[in-house]
Amino acid sequence: MEQKQPNIDFIKAYEEHVSIVKKMESTILESQLTIQKLQLDIIKLRKMLFGSSHEKYVAAVDPNAPTLFDLPAIAEAVTTSTTTVVYEKTKKQLRPNHPGRNPFPEHLRREEQIINPEGIDLATSKKIGEDITEMLAYKPSELYVKRIIRNKFIDTLSNKVCQANAPSRSFERSNMDPSLIAQIIVEKMVDHLPLDRQIKRYTRLGVTISDSTIGNVLVTAATLLTPLFNKHKEMVLGDHYLNVDETHISVLDSNKKGASHQGYFWVYYSNKQKLVFFDYQPGRGKDGPRGILKNYKGYLQTDGYGVYDEFDKNPDITLINCMAHARRKFHEALPNDKVRAEYVLGEIQKLYHIESYLKDNNSIGIEKRDYRVKHAVPILKALGLWMQEHYVAVIPSSAIAKAIFYSLHRWEKLSVYATTEFLNIDNNPVENIIRPVAIGRKNYLFAGNHEAAERLGMFYSLLSTCKIYVINPVVWLEDILTRIADHPVNRIEELLPQNWKQLQAK
Repeated sequence: MEQKQPNIDFIKAYEEHVSIVKKMESTILESQLTIQKLQLDIIKLRKMLFGSSHEKYVAAVDPNAPTLFDLPAIAEAVTTSTTTVVYEKTKKQLRPNHPGRNPFPEHLRREEQIINPEGIDLATSKKIGEDITEMLAYKPSELYVKRIIRNKFIDTLSNKVCQANAPSRSFERSNMDPSLIAQIIVEKMVDHLPLDRQIKRYTRLGVTISDSTIGNVLVTAATLLTPLFNKHKEMVLGDHYLNVDETHISVLDSNKKGASHQGYFWVYYSNKQKLVFFDYQPGRGKDGPRGILKNYKGYLQTDGYGVYDEFDKNPDITLINCMAHARRKFHEALPNDKVRAEYVLGEIQKLYHIESYLKDNNSIGIEKRDYRVKHAVPILKALGLWMQEHYVAVIPSSAIAKAIFYSLHRWEKLSVYATTEFLNIDNNPVENIIRPVAIGRKNYLFAGNHEAAERLGMFYSLLSTCKIYVINPVVWLEDILTRIADHPVNRIEELLPQNWKQLQAK
């Protein structure tokens, strides 16, 4: 019996059909990934508009798990994935009875209003007691005129005229006292009150101050503070451990009317000395930090911004990264892969529990380093291996894959803190300093030019350091602006906020 040959046309049509189906499947998969990405973008946008910026990971609660009151005061940190790291702060003893409102400070002026009963003859009455009610009252701030009077005398025997020399003035061509100038600067830089609003407030007090007058005294103040700022900058960059981050600021473009340019503050925080340095640069490129850090030697902690990768090639600089940024990526990946993202967030939470324990128990030095090595290092090693295993099992373009890749690519730089007693787990110290700048940006909107932006960086540097050292910025700045014109340059560091209290005590 003759065997039939397969129909070539049928085979060809079948192969074309299979090819079309495969293309359709690939298109469907691509569409699903695009839809998933868009859904994640929508979740992010909703969070930006309506959600809290709080990123603390809270694990799902097991109904059979012990309650807070079943746990020991401080549980030992553990390193396996089958258990959890739990740390509970020691509870403070609650006072049985509220003592009442705190009294007002004694230095406040008391203005008394005495009320006597009606129809009483004070001449025949004897006071046997009184009830006193104190309320905090307010009067608008006062502008006053400081008059400096230098009397002239003549010696009647010699006919010689005598008069005291005029006191030294930092602002020779201005009729504004350092006390007012300090107030204006602090209200803008610390209280985020734009200059035009301050001018309106002074107008309500009956004094008109032009914006050009304020602009001139700010330029003079910045010129006076420049030697102090340069010394401050030198001390910050002399530290061997810096946190670095950057934030934008709009600057008016002198070449285009009404247009603005986006400049950047590069912020450097000295961990050892607790000092902060704002460096203004017209852009976000590598030239800014490259110039500032050309002679720097030590640890540099940053986020994952690519510009900082250049410093990893410098043998004098050890680049480390921020665990908070890594955690944020997994927080954003929760809608994409809840199981994997929750696991990583749980492990990172263990690391932060360890840091809380060390902070609350004031652990420092070798004790702190040994505790980290014993408890944090095993968690980091295990989590790094877990990421290597799971990265090959996820879709490369998915949010969870991007989160794993971000951390895995930097895992050594994210883990190095745990082998020391002085490095931080994250870059939060410098990010906390930057946050107030965002409030100022929303109020004063922009700097008038690049020079004005540089002056803002100078004021932010010195006044932020005042905040760190709990110094009243108005009192400090008024005193410095009064002293600095006559202060020896070779002892300029005495005027820095961290040294100023000692200078006051002399």
